[in-house]
Amino acid sequence: MRLDDPQVWTLIGVFTTMMLGGMTLMTMQFSRVIRAEIGGLRGELRGEIGGLRGDLSGRLESLEGRLTGRIDALEHKVDSLDKEVANLATRFWRSQ
Repeated sequence: MRLDDPQVWTLIGVFTTMMLGGMTLMTMQFSRVIRAEIGGLRGELRGEIGGLRGDLSGRLESLEGRLTGRIDALEHKVDSLDKEVANLATRFWRSQ
């Protein structure tokens, strides 16, 4: 059996159509998989960022509490030092 020119061109067209259709199908499937993976990664990242945000907020609140306590203690020490200096100045000026 021998093929003439129209039959050869028809076979070339059919083969090309099948190849392009297969490539299109594979590209669409690959695109769907990539979208699904990116969506999953996005969800994981949101969860991790939320966890980090909570951890950081807790640590900042703890640090704020510690700093407030230290500032209050320092303020108390400065107040008592101020009273002692005032008492010393009063004694010094009275004795002269």
